[in-house]
Amino acid sequence: MRAAVLEAPEHPLQIEDLAEPSPGPGEVLVATTTCGVCHTDLHVIKGEVAFPTPAVLGHEVSGVVTAVGSGVETVAVGDRVVASFIMPCGWCRHCVRGAEDLCETFFAFNRLRGTLYDGQTRLRRADGSPVAMYSMGGLAERCVVPATDVFKVPDPLTLRDVATLGCSMLTAYGAVNTVAAVRPGDDVAVVAVGGVGSALIQMAAIYGAARIIAVDVNEEKLKAAEALGATHTVDASAVDPVEAVRAITQGRGVAVAFEALGSPATFASACGMADDGGAVVVIGIAPAGMAGAVDLSRLPRRKLRILGSYGGRPRTDMPALLRLVERGVLRPQAMVSRRFSLDDADAAYQALARGEIVGRAVVDIGADR
Repeated sequence: MRAAVLEAPEHPLQIEDLAEPSPGPGEVLVATTTCGVCHTDLHVIKGEVAFPTPAVLGHEVSGVVTAVGSGVETVAVGDRVVASFIMPCGWCRHCVRGAEDLCETFFAFNRLRGTLYDGQTRLRRADGSPVAMYSMGGLAERCVVPATDVFKVPDPLTLRDVATLGCSMLTAYGAVNTVAAVRPGDDVAVVAVGGVGSALIQMAAIYGAARIIAVDVNEEKLKAAEALGATHTVDASAVDPVEAVRAITQGRGVAVAFEALGSPATFASACGMADDGGAVVVIGIAPAGMAGAVDLSRLPRRKLRILGSYGGRPRTDMPALLRLVERGVLRPQAMVSRRFSLDDADAAYQALARGEIVGRAVVDIGADR
């Protein structure tokens, strides 16, 4: 099969022919239809997040099941599915209490070693040498996914429309629903409106936020944010974003400030935007070792809450997201501004690095069904 392979950090993605993968017990083989282009992959490409190489990236996929391993009863060959970037093992101490976004097995085996949960990758070159998997390694014609992490797509929906549920939408749902617990009437700010930020805007609107303030330095992204449900926009390249958000909220600040980039500057801005008793929800993945500053006196005196949110709980949240899409309440396709072929996967990440992607880009790999 063809796959986009990262040979080493700061190298371009190269299309290679890899050996046909096979699912192990409790796993499924998926013929990939579409894979989202995520900034977290870009961190790996740049060497800002350590990960074994050579590797196949891509962790936001939809496709069709073409084979199942032993013991799999939840899906069958021919099922149309979507997968999440967090692949819950189902048995670690966090999974059994419902906190699948903290799955220890996923972090220990996949994020540190690039393997599935028997310690082996399913991807190999023709000479038998291993190729690491970032989540399921979705930038390939086929990928192997644990059965705990594939979810049937309702017939009215097209696979190309739902791939972004697996990372950007799942992350937004986890942040808005579970971590921040946004309530109707809350004012929220979204600092950085890329892929995840765009999803946060849609999700905050679904949860009834009164004011949804999009903050970015890119005018095109801010216009797109309005189309997705932002009630106000702030160009942080032209004005002080904290002062602007406080002016919009009559000096109070917002109930929740979502930080969706992962930089000290945007973290500081989000902290400054939060109202007394409000929350700063940090979602953006910063390079390892990067620190952010916060006024320690304000934390206890004004009951400021700083919360981390990595993703969602796949086995409960992905079905909920699919129901929202089926009802037409959530529109993941509205975020997709550019589509690339597998041959152009490297160009997609180059465009992302240059800040040219509004919302989300995707790589279309196989036929939609």
